[in-house]
Amino acid sequence: MKKSFLLPYKFKKSGWVLLFLGIFLGIFLGVSMQFFGLDSDYLGRVSFFGFITEKFFTSDRHFFTVVENGFLDELAAVLIILGGVLVGFCKTKIEDEYILNIRLSSLVWAVYVNYGILFLSVLFVFDSPFIDVLIFNMFTVLLFFILRFHILLYKANKI
Repeated sequence: MKKSFLLPYKFKKSGWVLLFLGIFLGIFLGVSMQFFGLDSDYLGRVSFFGFITEKFFTSDRHFFTVVENGFLDELAAVLIILGGVLVGFCKTKIEDEYILNIRLSSLVWAVYVNYGILFLSVLFVFDSPFIDVLIFNMFTVLLFFILRFHILLYKANKI
């Protein structure tokens, strides 16, 4: 008997809600920073426990300390990651070998596309915009996987 490391189907709907909330919040933060000059702490700063603070390769770095920081960007990231994992790795209603094959091929495709974009970014994007590319790159494996997997599922159900 093969072990399945997939989550139960009942978490998929809550995953979609979390994913869309995170994407919406991320877009809202991006637009508000770009056009209005606001950042993630304009609603206030919250105390967080931090493993590493300040820049890692400077003498000002601190380990295991409490920092005050805006929380909206972290909230958006957590919602996208948690929602993406729930959507991407929950079972479908009928989980058979064909669905598992679609899931595997979608995951491999998403990793190839993600690292292709990262490769091109390393060659052609510099300075501060490269940090933005890296931030988006954290999420694109999950998002590409979910997109391709559900497109292939849709096509398979149409046949």
